Amino acid sequence: MTSREHQPHDTVIEVGAVRIGGGFMVIAGPCSVESSDQMLCTAQGVKRSGAAVLRGGAFKPRTSPYSFQGMGEEGLRILAAAGRANGMPVVTEVMDTADIEMVAAYADIIQVGARNVQNFSLLKKLGAVDQPVLLKRGLMTKVEEFLLSAEYVMAAGNPRVILCERGIRTFETVTRNTLDLSAVCVLKEKTHLPVIVDPSHAVGLRRFVPPLALAALAVGADGIMVEVHCAPQDALCDGSQSLRPEEFARLMDQLRTMEEPMRRCWSQGPRPAAAPVE
Repeated sequence: MTSREHQPHDTVIEVGAVRIGGGFMVIAGPCSVESSDQMLCTAQGVKRSGAAVLRGGAFKPRTSPYSFQGMGEEGLRILAAAGRANGMPVVTEVMDTADIEMVAAYADIIQVGARNVQNFSLLKKLGAVDQPVLLKRGLMTKVEEFLLSAEYVMAAGNPRVILCERGIRTFETVTRNTLDLSAVCVLKEKTHLPVIVDPSHAVGLRRFVPPLALAALAVGADGIMVEVHCAPQDALCDGSQSLRPEEFARLMDQLRTMEEPMRRCWSQGPRPAAAPVE
């Protein structure tokens, strides 16, 4: 179901007025929901700069059990309120099948994180939800395995899947992960599903996020997911990779400058036209 043999045309997923696929869009916000003031400040900043979707984690899968684990349902309430106040749909992660119903009550898009990309019980349950599922590639997940994970969601009844390249684990340690932009090219050839890139988690260093975001546009991604925080030095999670609002605004200006030339470039390529999924 993920293949171009099954569907030759690019899928466009509509979330309110936002279209994911068939163009370039931006998801932005903090790694974690920390407070109402933090979310409202960040949401206002990313909305003003042109982000289409607001992100924020209420449940955080952390390597250490002593790290900040998120605010749970209170975080979901804060995220949803910030989205409504700024006219933005919101995306947040679900970690457990027991939390799907609760997360679905607040989120417009449900994210499956890298650690759960092959949690097949979770993927099958998400086949029954109405919201699109944003599926992140695992740290050591091959492209074929990534597509089969998406197949689990689609085979269970939900065709609205967004793929997200967020870096893979290699021998290199100078950055948090190694961003596999070649996977974007391969995925766009193999699947009709939208493919976006998360440069923040890939590189883990704020100064490298903008050039990698521009590279994602250049290789034909359908969008990016970028971490932005009003005060990254005080962030409870991943502050070192979060852009400040003014840095995000500069990045958005650069993306707008590049977008039209890149669209002309891709319009001359082999991609079929987009077909929306309601």
